[in-house]
Amino acid sequence: MGILEKIAEIEREMSRTQKNKATEYHLGLLKGKLARYRAELVEVKSGGPKGEGFDVKRSGDARVAMIGFPSVGKSTLLSNITDTEAAVSNIDFTTLQATPGRWEYNGAVIQLLDLPGIIEGASQGIGRGKQVVSTARTADLILMMLDATKSHLQRPLLEKELEAVGIRLNKNTPNIYYKIKTGGGISYNAMCKQSHLTEKFVYQLLHQYRVFNAEVLVREDVTIDDFIDVVVGNRIYLPCLYVYNKIDAITIEEVDRIAREDHTVVVSIEKDLNMDALKQSIWESLDLLRVYTKRHGEFPDFSEGLILRKGATVEECCRAIHKTLLDTFKYALVWGRSSKHNPQRAGLSHLLCNDDVIQIVRK
Repeated sequence: MGILEKIAEIEREMSRTQKNKATEYHLGLLKGKLARYRAELVEVKSGGPKGEGFDVKRSGDARVAMIGFPSVGKSTLLSNITDTEAAVSNIDFTTLQATPGRWEYNGAVIQLLDLPGIIEGASQGIGRGKQVVSTARTADLILMMLDATKSHLQRPLLEKELEAVGIRLNKNTPNIYYKIKTGGGISYNAMCKQSHLTEKFVYQLLHQYRVFNAEVLVREDVTIDDFIDVVVGNRIYLPCLYVYNKIDAITIEEVDRIAREDHTVVVSIEKDLNMDALKQSIWESLDLLRVYTKRHGEFPDFSEGLILRKGATVEECCRAIHKTLLDTFKYALVWGRSSKHNPQRAGLSHLLCNDDVIQIVRK
């Protein structure tokens, strides 16, 4: 029996099992098996024949991957906000390869990837969908393109395909410490009361994965799915923005209802409606920082800032300026929201905020 058949068999058993407190333990073990088989399905065996793939060289300060069913406006959006001329047509599957585009916004260079449209079952390789959703793992933000005139089931179907390849949307990494050891058995400790996770389930799941010596420390109330994700270890947690296109073809009441959903933007790319709000939402979802540099005795250079990730430190800022700067680093002077007073003398571990000004002092 192949992996796909095993996955189908487990899914059938899960659908037959009633979901209640008594079956939660059994369903959890089935989910653990399902996660293991799906992880094996995603992995590419080294030495095997390589497919055509969608290997696109990463460029810019961030990468945004557009995912959606065919003919929802991905290529139209790419042509609208970048200089790339993507093939646009009402025919399904016009885009057959990943098409990159360069977009400059607020001083940052953002790479947009127009991925081919996917269909249900893409995570299992149907319609080259496995390559599409796997490429999405390399992005910093998922832009899920949806058609406002079609069924509302398209969103959960796309989320299911991404979940199957280990992509978790708009979720934080579970606060669980998990480490495999060489001896001593399994040590389980929970720092707070658990609503779903039990010590018995932790032992059974780890034995199912042939782990007999490990340390598990749970620092928050987590679900069984969260613990499985930590054990499997190939999960990626990405922000996602749901973009509903073609709002000019539905009623204003329907637009208002959709727009109130979390992480959602409503637009009409063809009619150029609400496009500025979409661009600003992409920028906010990427959580990028803009930091300005200053030379001794001169005014800050506000014409061009450094683009860094949220949570960046002075050390990462030095690397962005020049990789050899750390060798002669003495301290930094920081002006802005991250400083207690202006200027503040800071070390390499100092966390920077947006629009901070920094001056590097060398030895």
